[in-house]
Amino acid sequence: MKKFLFLLLLPTLILSQTVKGSFSPVTDYTYAFLYNATPDGANYVDRGKLNAEGYFEIELDSTIAPGIYKIVYAIPPEENNFDFIYDGKTSVEFKFNAESGVEFTQSDENKLWDSYLKSMEMVNQTISNYYAQGKTDEKGYTSIFKVLADTQNAYEESSKGMLVSAFIDANRPYIPQSYEDIRTYSKNLKEHYLSEIDFNNYFLQCSSFLVDRVMAYVFDIVLEPTNDTYKSHIDDVSNTIGAEGTEIKTSLLYLLWQRFVNINNHEVANYITDTYLLNLANGTNNKVIAETITSYKNTSIGAFAPNFDIEVTTKNGSTIKKQLYDLSESDYYLVIFWSSECGHCLKELPLVKDLVTNYTNIKVVAFGLENEASGWSEEIKNYPDFLHTIGLGKWENTIVKTYGITATPTYFLLDKEKKILSKPYDFNEVENRLKDL
Repeated sequence: MKKFLFLLLLPTLILSQTVKGSFSPVTDYTYAFLYNATPDGANYVDRGKLNAEGYFEIELDSTIAPGIYKIVYAIPPEENNFDFIYDGKTSVEFKFNAESGVEFTQSDENKLWDSYLKSMEMVNQTISNYYAQGKTDEKGYTSIFKVLADTQNAYEESSKGMLVSAFIDANRPYIPQSYEDIRTYSKNLKEHYLSEIDFNNYFLQCSSFLVDRVMAYVFDIVLEPTNDTYKSHIDDVSNTIGAEGTEIKTSLLYLLWQRFVNINNHEVANYITDTYLLNLANGTNNKVIAETITSYKNTSIGAFAPNFDIEVTTKNGSTIKKQLYDLSESDYYLVIFWSSECGHCLKELPLVKDLVTNYTNIKVVAFGLENEASGWSEEIKNYPDFLHTIGLGKWENTIVKTYGITATPTYFLLDKEKKILSKPYDFNEVENRLKDL
């Protein structure tokens, strides 16, 4: 009698990983957006809608690779996000609170990093207290820094084989070999601040670590820095990255450039451009950065405004072709880049017209950015005292790129020599600026 073997086929159980968490206060948040961070930015992966308790969950399939990921939880996204590590094997869970920040409750990688940061913060506070209290005993000093060294070494050992090791190694602090007074210690701490970082490490480049570290070095490591201090720190950053890290150097220096632009520090922003960034942008064929920083330099406060053609109408109705630099009849010139298709422009130009009637030493130069001339030709009849010129091609016009125009109306106040005195944001700033003349 034959015996038959029956195979019971059970479905294969595939366990997938997830990213899940909770946000509070619940009423402040709606979605958690998941991105895969890269050195060039972030790629959208998925989103999770928060339930009534502020909880969400996103399932990760097998195509989600280990790396650095980002949760965006509010607008603007660049200010309302945090990084985390995903090792490809373990789910990630966290609690986020608007006041206290993020706490990871699942994921050895992220929990170890959190624990490391808290431990190092405690030791650093002990060091600060030691110096603040004016202590000089070498035994106590040696003991404190032994704890610092032991803490760092223990976490480096614990993180071996993990993605987080790149961050713990890069964060290795300066540890003096013998007693140093506060001045010497501070000097050595600054010199060591970037020395352990591998700027070519892919995971560091994907995270916010390098940006945070560089920003802290340039802006926070010295009290009341001067422009010379800033320039020296920027030199240090460039030298530490070295010649091999062209892409990351371009990215970090451009972020520094943006920061100095945002705080209206034209001198240091243009120093970055002239010393490093323009060559780097051209070398990496990054035309966007090259055009942006060049137009900013061309139109910085104190620079001579780039020249352009103007058609001046004479009293007998004929037109004469001139250039901006040829104008000499006024002490000041208000250059307005506008468009007959721009609603804001059509509201502000009449206000400018009324305002300048109170000033005999100001001439308005109106540069129309247009796709075609018919609407512009009709509109300029309302402003017979303005000097008018047109830039066809609108946003593709060469002068637009030279001046870095991204919106209309855009204002420039020039002196008699065509040097840029200010760049008022809107009509209200124009009005306030003219009162100071």
